[in-house]
Amino acid sequence: MATNQQRREAAKRKLERQLERRLEQQKRRRMIGAGVVGVAVLVVAGVVVWIVSANSGDGTDAAASSSSAAPPPTELQIPTQRTALPKRATPLPNPTTCDFKADTTGKAPKKVNLPDGKNVPSTGTVNVTLKSTAGDIPLTLDRALAPCAVQSFVSLAKQNFYNDTMCHRLGTEGLQMLQCGDPAATGDPTTDGQGGPGYTMPDEAFPEIKYGRGILAMAKTQAPNSGGSQFFMVYGNADGLPADYSVFGSISDEGLKVLDAVAKAGIANPNPQDGTGAPTKQVKFTGVTVS
Repeated sequence: MATNQQRREAAKRKLERQLERRLEQQKRRRMIGAGVVGVAVLVVAGVVVWIVSANSGDGTDAAASSSSAAPPPTELQIPTQRTALPKRATPLPNPTTCDFKADTTGKAPKKVNLPDGKNVPSTGTVNVTLKSTAGDIPLTLDRALAPCAVQSFVSLAKQNFYNDTMCHRLGTEGLQMLQCGDPAATGDPTTDGQGGPGYTMPDEAFPEIKYGRGILAMAKTQAPNSGGSQFFMVYGNADGLPADYSVFGSISDEGLKVLDAVAKAGIANPNPQDGTGAPTKQVKFTGVTVS
């Protein structure tokens, strides 16, 4: 008959094999971040230590009671450190001119007046609060980074363009961001992301741009100067994103807490191509304040 020590050693080996198989299966299903792998390793080590040190005085096989337990769910890993706002190596002329052009594609379900593109200031900041069903998201817009984007955003906010629009695209892996600003978004990934304000704006990206937690940037198509009303808020990692998207401000700590909660609630119907999709926790703007 096996001794308690032998049973503990056998249980340890059996559970180690089971956990190794589960980790390999998870790796094959999808790539996971180093932080998640670290958590998984710690969990495995903790369980093994518990088995080795437990006193099986009643002769019960420890592996039998633990082998049926499901592996712990993978928790979304979000970095806590903010990314510093980039700075232009050469400041823009102040004031500057913005070439806002009417969009002739017909994808403007909610048309507005074009912003004034003359004598646009390229210094100073603007405080904006996005009021949403998920919570308030305060922003600070920086004219020195992208004066045309700030001019457009403020103009749209004052015309109530963003009211009753929903954020349609959440990313939780690779690029951790929430994209908003499509006035026609309904939560359907096949049609969302195509609407705009009826005009386009010039690109204002520059080589020093870095994306990461707390960064606010304009969305666009692959075509140059194709930005409009859509923007994205980065709450976490943005590895590999090229410096092609105009950064025009930052997200407050309060706003990041709202975005973190939205991200942790998950994606309703992920797109099989890139894993992004409408957030499970809906973010619908009920108003925008500018000060």
